[in-house]
Amino acid sequence: MPFTPPSEFLTRPDLKGTFGMSASTHWLASGAAQSVLERGGNAFDAATAAAFVLHVVEPHLNGPGGDMVGIVSPVGRPPQVLMGQGPAPAAASIAHMRRLGLDMVPASGALAAAVPGAVDAWLLLLRDHGTWELSDILDYAIGYADNGHCLSGRACAVIGAVADLFFEHWPTSAALWMPDGRVPLTDQLFENPAYAETLRRLVAAGRDRRSRSERIEAARTEWGSGSIAAEIDAFVRQPHRHSSGRDHRGVLTLADMAAFSACWERPVAFEFRGSTILKSDAWGQGPVLLQALAILDELPEEEVDPSTAVGAHNVLEALKLAMADREAYYGDGLDRSQLEVLLSREYAAVRRKEIAWHASTEFRPGVCGIDPYVPPLVEAAGQASGGATGEPTVTVTGETRGDTCHIDVIDRWGNAISATPSGGWLQSSPTIPSLGFALGTRLQMSWLDPASPSALRPGKRPRTTLTPTMVMRDGWAVAALGTPGGDQQDQWQLSYLLRTLIGGYTPQQAIDAPTLHTTSMPGSFWPRTWEPGGAVVEDRLGEGVIGELVARGHRITRAGDWSLGRLSVVTRDPSSGVLGSAANPRGAQGYAVGR
Repeated sequence: MPFTPPSEFLTRPDLKGTFGMSASTHWLASGAAQSVLERGGNAFDAATAAAFVLHVVEPHLNGPGGDMVGIVSPVGRPPQVLMGQGPAPAAASIAHMRRLGLDMVPASGALAAAVPGAVDAWLLLLRDHGTWELSDILDYAIGYADNGHCLSGRACAVIGAVADLFFEHWPTSAALWMPDGRVPLTDQLFENPAYAETLRRLVAAGRDRRSRSERIEAARTEWGSGSIAAEIDAFVRQPHRHSSGRDHRGVLTLADMAAFSACWERPVAFEFRGSTILKSDAWGQGPVLLQALAILDELPEEEVDPSTAVGAHNVLEALKLAMADREAYYGDGLDRSQLEVLLSREYAAVRRKEIAWHASTEFRPGVCGIDPYVPPLVEAAGQASGGATGEPTVTVTGETRGDTCHIDVIDRWGNAISATPSGGWLQSSPTIPSLGFALGTRLQMSWLDPASPSALRPGKRPRTTLTPTMVMRDGWAVAALGTPGGDQQDQWQLSYLLRTLIGGYTPQQAIDAPTLHTTSMPGSFWPRTWEPGGAVVEDRLGEGVIGELVARGHRITRAGDWSLGRLSVVTRDPSSGVLGSAANPRGAQGYAVGR
């Protein structure tokens, strides 16, 4: 075998069945999705129900005030990208930030909020591809918000990290997340009645409409231009503490929300070893995975095995090159013709020649017909850039880096979805008390330099890290996968794809296998630092492999045995129709279910 054999030990079984499979970053969301399938819903009904449950049970990792990106594959129709990334508000400009004395978009506070896109996107999915009524879909989330759910230890730890901020500056957040004046205990039953009422308002908005589609459209209107949007508008006008250490007003308005609509977009694709890998466009980082696959595709199989020193080295170096191109070229507005160059085999062949025996410590974008942008290259001080070696990093001022949620569902008909919701974290900005959630901070991924392809511009989408993946073969979805992890999302998915598409690993074997990622690029999250030559690895790679990576010049951060990656996946064998699923054991939270 060209690849290192997988471990005989599996943390969970590879699930197999013919009815339906659901996987996500939280067992309650997976259970809700599977419940919908059992009651006759399709994959898109199931994913939508799971998404609203994730708002309730993983509030430190996503929320209704955030965003989402999905890839859907309806049977008999072309796959599409579900675009739920909202743009910068009309008043969110470089000039405005500079007038406030800022040299970067804050990492916490409503000034960093893009237009919330997640809720509208899920409602669009339900309208166009679902079959259930919205009231039935939202019953799961309303139940957990009304009656309570056991709050995870990690959520409690996040609340503890920002407790002083809540008490001193964000009293509405303290009232919701610390109802007894203290940090909640792990597994404490936790309720969010305000969010339950917000969801009931969405249902009530369409109660007098005649058709299912009209009822969903009424909910979209209530969210984007009705009383919910008006309450968001009024709340963010109140000055509040930001990570800058000063109080600012947000700039998001009802008009901004009313002008936004989630939409369907054409995915970008790369043919790899008999499969078509689908990603979202370059307004996000999705094409990074395709570029890395293109660079590695012509190397011998034994030289792309992430479990060997040479394979791990090549993976890290390919990712550095692709990530440099992300910084130099990606953004809302990159021409498709330029993206085609970046994803071409000819361009990949040129980039492949830049991989040497020794690890690069340079920032090296390629040449694709337009001038590359070079961002500020500020080295991280004694820690891995981006702050994410697995769990999200949350500071006392609410700055958050490196994690989110994920959902994959496939049904008995072969409909499939991979979706990554994020933002709107409980620690991102003050809770809007009447609504039970906070706004996101996605604008922190925009540069305050007009020369940058991802510069902050009114009406333009920030370059998101949300990046689900769909694998197609013969017109069928054969895998829908993704992971939380910020800048690491495409990196961890790369190792998974190499191991399954070349190494012959089963999904659970590939998820369980030790992984790694580079920090040798400017991070997407504040304070946007990098670590030249930096690599974060799980110790299970082994002393021999890690030692050779060090000898090759990689600046290694050991992350422990089980700390990197949060992958989940659902699969379908096109020859037999057998479905499969697998989920990540790290963090003891993700779960796959199915039959």
